[in-house]
Amino acid sequence: MTGPRVVLVGPPGAGKSTIGALLAERLGTGYRDTDADIERTAGKPIPEIFIDEGEPHFRALERQAVRAAVAEHPGVLALGGGAVMDPDTRALLKGLPVVFLDVELADAVRRVGLDKPRPLLAVNPRQRWRELMEARRPLYHEVARAVVATGGRTPGEVADAVLDALELPRPTTARDIPDTTQ
Repeated sequence: MTGPRVVLVGPPGAGKSTIGALLAERLGTGYRDTDADIERTAGKPIPEIFIDEGEPHFRALERQAVRAAVAEHPGVLALGGGAVMDPDTRALLKGLPVVFLDVELADAVRRVGLDKPRPLLAVNPRQRWRELMEARRPLYHEVARAVVATGGRTPGEVADAVLDALELPRPTTARDIPDTTQ
């Protein structure tokens, strides 16, 4: 198989960055976040891209970042929350090991506080998050090979659930090896 071993999608607050880095560590591979790629390419934070150039420009950068990452990155890849809105991106993800990290609003609020600069959540963030999820949830499901609910789980438990959902081996750690010295 070519392309990423795992692709994570989901809304803001789903834990894509945290879970992605943890999965990469457990799988012994690299981690890449397309939002970080966009910021590096643009030379500024995403909120500034929205303000200075607008959402259509941001989405064009996002499309390019996803295309490049899928082609180049063999490890764990996290996509920005709105990447699935683009039909070309959804087509590109077809057949890849995509996992939708499903999160409830209360958990998303707790995780990101909805106080960080998130351009699409600037006005009435809780209501806007619900509206975004209403529009995006079917698209997350469309691209996902598996759905992992994050509610009530630690990052380690979510990472384990992703590995199980994709039928990837869990790494052997010292705690998994029986103590034979006794």
